[in-house]
Amino acid sequence: MSTENLPQSPDQPQRKPRVAVVFGGRSSEHGISMVTAGAVLRAIDRTKYDVLPIGITQSGRWVLTADEPERMAITERRTPNVEQLAESSEGGVVLPVDPANREVVYTEPGSVPKALGEIDVVFPVLHGPYGEDGTLQGLLELSGVPYVGSGVLASAVGQDKEYMKRVFTSFGLKVGPYVVIRPREWEQDESAARKKIIDLAGDHGWPLFVKPARAGSSIGITKVEDLSGLDDAIAEAQRHDPKILVEAALRGREIECGVLEFEDGPRASVPAEIPPPDAHAYYDFEAKYIDSTPGIVPAPLTPEETADVQRLAVDAFEAASCEGLVRADFFLTEDGEFVINEINTMPGFTPISMYPQMWQAGGIGYADLVDRLIEAALRRSTGLR
Repeated sequence: MSTENLPQSPDQPQRKPRVAVVFGGRSSEHGISMVTAGAVLRAIDRTKYDVLPIGITQSGRWVLTADEPERMAITERRTPNVEQLAESSEGGVVLPVDPANREVVYTEPGSVPKALGEIDVVFPVLHGPYGEDGTLQGLLELSGVPYVGSGVLASAVGQDKEYMKRVFTSFGLKVGPYVVIRPREWEQDESAARKKIIDLAGDHGWPLFVKPARAGSSIGITKVEDLSGLDDAIAEAQRHDPKILVEAALRGREIECGVLEFEDGPRASVPAEIPPPDAHAYYDFEAKYIDSTPGIVPAPLTPEETADVQRLAVDAFEAASCEGLVRADFFLTEDGEFVINEINTMPGFTPISMYPQMWQAGGIGYADLVDRLIEAALRRSTGLR
């Protein structure tokens, strides 16, 4: 992107667009967000953009962090956290709330606030609630700051698995059998709520997957083989979200497909297949991020199946009014039908994550992908569109 459209005063030289990479956050996916941020920081073209790394601690404090992506990696099977990189234990970063002013301010107790300069675009590599779910997107809309990825509505829909499925169904996309248990249901009549789940098993058989309704990275999910494991699975899901989703198991192959927004509209990547991991009951958190179970790219599908899943991925993107990027996850059932499981509006984005791998197979490398996302965000205005 040219810097011609960036705000300049007459006596200022042309400057590079400034990208604030925001990561960490209050969700249980804090550490994975940092791993993603490290990869993005390494990939951003520093000759083209200035970069400001901003971390959000697990308590919700916004902090300046060291621009040291090598420290944002999984080590000894442990994920990093923002506190380890924060430049101060007390200072905080404040985003502008005036659309006419994009200047970021740093404050510290007992000190005069320090202006850090303007930002032109935010790359929010946050996963889960309080970041990927429309909350941060709403703040950026109020601030008038462009950002990478989907807007408020699509981010909220993409985070809440119940409403995601409702939207997909209304647009004619097929989803698997499920029930939702809201916190009020559980509090008012626990036995009736549990019966809904048992009835689902009675209709579709075991196993069931018990999930937090608004979490990702397979955190808090339990594969339940029979009734004896149900209560522990519910408790585990409720540790991450008071609303839970319970899905019947679908027999079939796990197929993923990326969607990227180009100037002429969204396009789908080559699809990938997630084979059943040998050391795990399903494609859980450890299989994804710790043991890095490899996917098959491109997926061994027929040309017709490839075209079908690409079309459905773009349909899902459009149904939820997404922008920027999406990873759409499907099951290819034994009868040859694609059933959509979910979308991720800010999918795992390390170089070994499936979304970048699928685009790499289509000829768009990781650094180019990051650049395209930033350029798309700079082209797009905030507000109603």
